[in-house]
Amino acid sequence: MQSITRIFDFPVYQFKNSPLKKAFTTKYKDKWISVSTQSYIQQYTNVSKGLLELGLQKNDKIAIVSSTNRTEWNIIDMAVLQTGAQNIPIYPTISSKDFEYIFNHSGATYCFVSDQEILEKVNSIRQNTQLKEIYTFDKIEGVKHWSELMQIGKKLNSNILLEERKKSIKTDDLATIIYSSGTTGTPKGIMLSHQNLISNAIDSATKLPRGNGKRALSFLPVCHVFERMIIYLYQYSGIEIYFAENMGTISDDLKKFKPHIMTGVPRLYEKIYDKIYAKGRGLPTIKKIIFYWAVNIGLKYEPFTNQGWYFALQLKIARKLILNKWKEALGGELEILVSGSAALQPRIARVFAAAQMPILEGYGLSETSPVISVNDFINKKYKIGTVGKPIPNTEVTIAKDGEVLAKGPNIMLGYYKDLELTKTVMTGDYFHTGDIGEIDQDGFLKITGRKKEIFKTSGGKYIVPAFIENEFKHSAFIEQIMIIGEGEKMPAALIQLNFEHTKNWCKIKKIPNANTHLELIQCPDVLQRIQQEIDICNQKLGSWEQIKRFELTPEKWSIEGGHLTPTLKVKRKIVKEIYKNLLFKIYGTNSLN
Repeated sequence: MQSITRIFDFPVYQFKNSPLKKAFTTKYKDKWISVSTQSYIQQYTNVSKGLLELGLQKNDKIAIVSSTNRTEWNIIDMAVLQTGAQNIPIYPTISSKDFEYIFNHSGATYCFVSDQEILEKVNSIRQNTQLKEIYTFDKIEGVKHWSELMQIGKKLNSNILLEERKKSIKTDDLATIIYSSGTTGTPKGIMLSHQNLISNAIDSATKLPRGNGKRALSFLPVCHVFERMIIYLYQYSGIEIYFAENMGTISDDLKKFKPHIMTGVPRLYEKIYDKIYAKGRGLPTIKKIIFYWAVNIGLKYEPFTNQGWYFALQLKIARKLILNKWKEALGGELEILVSGSAALQPRIARVFAAAQMPILEGYGLSETSPVISVNDFINKKYKIGTVGKPIPNTEVTIAKDGEVLAKGPNIMLGYYKDLELTKTVMTGDYFHTGDIGEIDQDGFLKITGRKKEIFKTSGGKYIVPAFIENEFKHSAFIEQIMIIGEGEKMPAALIQLNFEHTKNWCKIKKIPNANTHLELIQCPDVLQRIQQEIDICNQKLGSWEQIKRFELTPEKWSIEGGHLTPTLKVKRKIVKEIYKNLLFKIYGTNSLN
């Protein structure tokens, strides 16, 4: 078996062990186009030669910015890595100011962009950077196309220079610098080696089905380390990769390609659940009763636990009548879903598992390449409400203050150009995650909060926002929530309604003048309903944690609006600034603690 020591060994490994006719499939205009493993290798090899012809040196930095996942991203990724240069993936949604910072901090000399919109964004700050040239994936008049490099490489018959460069690349060499999306402050450049990402892909691979015609749907941004590592894992495992057109086409893409594997964030699975649940609400009375009964059975499901013959019979009937239809609606072939980035609601995990589409909730950070732990359905190491057991070769320990520490081959090389910051997160070989957690008696890891987000009330009581927020997100009425109250006498909440669900609820209740977002947040019936949701959740909390006041925000929290990072985490400081008028209503101060 071939040894994989550099990331660009993955495709070669696939070609020798399980070559695919459809390694990658992307839609261009109205046509889906696939490339084989062999074609993929040929294309990125020629691009590598083209880059070397340009004079690209080892450790040069090449940026890639794409608004969608597509085959070209992966071709350029491998082409760059083969030359010993580093790939600098950048989120397309960040500000021009952040683009400029990342280009200059990394020292990127070339940039690949997907389309006209990204091109214009990069061009707006190009004069302030060291960029020598920009190449595009879409064909744009007057701009160099990525295929020009491939054509240059094709004309060069000799592979000697490329082979020499490849031989000089070691497994511990820097492969990429990933700039954190950052909920506060300037983006940090996280340095990951070939070994970091290789070890994480291989050590995570046993949790997912392998080869034999298996298909995966990819739509989470590949510039994020989670999806990027998963794509390396797919190549290692011989899995066909299909790129969704965009977030709006996922439902159609699922039905067309019938994938066996899909990765997502909790909000996606919540939306799928809410959409199906809403359809059940519109069924005729008898069917509606059966629907709700089946869902309630799903909500009681505990995988790999003997729940008795009667429950097993009920589950079998629930699957036949209702839950199997959920799976059919998502293509009918899904075997495993993966969830990361934020906490997954246990109710979502239970129902999807009952519908025979288990969601593997995992945990990690960009600094850990990213997986530290993940649930494992295939090997029956699966527990709802946890983020699974540590993956092989990764060790997890809990510090005295409750912080999760991790060590292993997946731990980053450090922060680019910032040795002092690197020192603050390392104790020997252990990386300080910044998250608070615990390991249960069966070895499963549970994350309970973010260390830097924990705050004290004026009464000296500690509040763990993430724990409380996760409780409130069980409500179908609440899409986003942020707990506030540092230095105040009590915690309070800023809440963004699930506007679609709330609007439908108002229609069913025949509540007038409840159509726009502003009407919804001012509607007395809605305010009363949210208070009921808060009262329910408060029963599960200590008296000092209970939410006494809340305010509803008028708009949907978004990346574009500045509320969320590209990985959909809440930017707490910015949200406080945006809604300082609501903080004043709650506390009578303009405190932005």
